[in-house]
Amino acid sequence: MKSTPTTTKYETAFEEDVAKGLTSFPKYLLSKYIYDEKGDKLFQQIMNMPEYYLTNCELGILQSHTASIADSFNSKKGFDLIELGAGDGKKTKVLLKHLVAKNYDFDYLPVDISQHVLDELEEALKTEIPGVNIKTQQGTYFKTLEKLADYNSRKKVIMVLGSNIGNLLHEKAIDFLKNICEAMSKEDMLFMGFDQKKDPQIILDAYNDPHGITEAFNKNLLVRMNNELEADFNTDDFKHWETYNPETGTAASYLVSKKEQQVKIDKLGLDIHFDAWETIHTEISQKYDDNIVQWLAKEAGLEVIEEFSDSENCYKNYIFRRKDL
Repeated sequence: MKSTPTTTKYETAFEEDVAKGLTSFPKYLLSKYIYDEKGDKLFQQIMNMPEYYLTNCELGILQSHTASIADSFNSKKGFDLIELGAGDGKKTKVLLKHLVAKNYDFDYLPVDISQHVLDELEEALKTEIPGVNIKTQQGTYFKTLEKLADYNSRKKVIMVLGSNIGNLLHEKAIDFLKNICEAMSKEDMLFMGFDQKKDPQIILDAYNDPHGITEAFNKNLLVRMNNELEADFNTDDFKHWETYNPETGTAASYLVSKKEQQVKIDKLGLDIHFDAWETIHTEISQKYDDNIVQWLAKEAGLEVIEEFSDSENCYKNYIFRRKDL
């Protein structure tokens, strides 16, 4: 039994994407919609978990190589530091403190889909690093990238921490990098984190912790639909499930229906049928090695010019420039 939307007039992209995802086979939901106010807080908890190694690995890189990274950003005319997916800025503050202390000429433009997160970050920086000239930018990566070309009076440093590119399959990741490349001029650079392939158990533990935080994070999609779309999901009727394929480097998250059931989404006029053990695919987290990163860069018109790693090569931050300029 397949449900179809009763109307194609949607008030928001969230409504349209939910209708499309849950009437497809197999069912899916876009992970970006996990990040409402509750989802933001849950992700901050995830980043502080001992199992979620990504945060500490990248933080260690930024702490160990602060001066070298800052020097690579610098330019005679100063630079604009544009961070896509800024979040709470925990790791970025390491760089910002150094840049302010050394009197670098820069503006910080944090970009995030959540205005709530941006407001909290701006308030925190006013207290912790008052010397930072901050200009918050609310919106999706792709909408923001359309505006980046307007920042062309001096060097742009586009920064993406947290291996956020890992939420995209390779084809989409190349498109994302191409969009960034098109917004870059000769002097500009991209500083981006990529989680590396490693012991599969370490990866599984990071996305399926014993504390249930990643489970709550994944299920926040259901909670958000209940709150905003008048749905009647019972979160206890769905199981959080994580997989990792060491060959492809793809970690994938699912919500699995524990029984045959019907779920109503009144605001969309939908009645969604689930078979027992049917899945909703909610998120991927791609893992990389140097060869994959270099291939992605080449396909997007970029080249790797420098890289920084943690002590165990669990995680790397790469610097890219446009290859054709």
